Amino acid sequence: MLRRPPAVALVALLALSASCGAGSASPPSPAPTATPTPTPTPTPTPGAGSDGIFTAPNAWTQPVDRAALHPQSREMIAQLVSQGGFGFGRFQIDFGITVLEAVAGTPHAPFVPSGGYYTPDCDDLASVPLPAGGAIEAQPGYACDVTSNDCHLLVVDRGAARLYEVYQANVDASGRLQGLCAVAWKLDATYPADLRGDQCTSADAAGLPIAPLLFSADEVAAGSIDHAVRFILPNARIRAGAFVHPATHAGAPSGPSSAVPYGVRLRLRGDFPLASLPGEGPRVVARALQRHGMILADGGNVALTARDDRFTHRTWAEVGIGSHSLEAITAADFEVVDFGTPVPLTYDCVRNGR
Repeated sequence: MLRRPPAVALVALLALSASCGAGSASPPSPAPTATPTPTPTPTPTPGAGSDGIFTAPNAWTQPVDRAALHPQSREMIAQLVSQGGFGFGRFQIDFGITVLEAVAGTPHAPFVPSGGYYTPDCDDLASVPLPAGGAIEAQPGYACDVTSNDCHLLVVDRGAARLYEVYQANVDASGRLQGLCAVAWKLDATYPADLRGDQCTSADAAGLPIAPLLFSADEVAAGSIDHAVRFILPNARIRAGAFVHPATHAGAPSGPSSAVPYGVRLRLRGDFPLASLPGEGPRVVARALQRHGMILADGGNVALTARDDRFTHRTWAEVGIGSHSLEAITAADFEVVDFGTPVPLTYDCVRNGR
């Protein structure tokens, strides 16, 4: 995941075809179920946010199955197909990111910003809750080598109505949590179109929250995913120099003006043959992509991001989903939802008070 490239390195960064986003550490198959006992995910109340994380509705919980298409939808999809479609040429799933639940009494770790901390984009936090037995993205615990991994830490604290998300997180030997960006999202807030402010990043390159865009084995088992899904593309297949809401930032996109921009929402065609998928689990995900679509949030190679099942009740094996379960779906099967006027990318974050 690349952000705010310094001027001396901008040309080199824009030449990258993929950032070190979620796709860079994706396992070839779902993570195994581990021993920690998961905290139940509450069922959203009627009229509230339907992503299982936020209690207020937001852009990612809005259905788009009847939304207008962008006038250049066909051209943008044709451009993506001409560049090889999704990363690795297939619609693959990454299961590496964990979502942890803090409860009353969960200890907090003091937060120490890493050198180069993204300011003013990211928040000034004193501490972050760290549930016992938890883990950073694709790690067995809270230690993570930030030189070669994204090291996302996601913690939901429902009592405090906060979602803590940290990029390049690592807990050192003294118990301090370090990170290059930390954001405390308000679970009871409906954010405006520019979320926390245009040109502002978050723990994800697009400036979006990560947790509410991840689909889980529990949702699949329940038969419904009621929110948009996080997806990523190689940076060379993402439009350079712009983003569209609900994104408020972009990493290092280097694609042509005919490519899709950061923040774009793609919708699986309504006539896609669901029977071509290998079971009801994959069909639940496909129906979500038809109704709520997927939002471009980062640069990388493994297209879709799902929750690690070490901290959910159901496992991916139980719901019949593996890394390659959706590969019958191709880039040509999607449409581009209308996104209005793109915002020129400047990297000059202006926070809006959120």
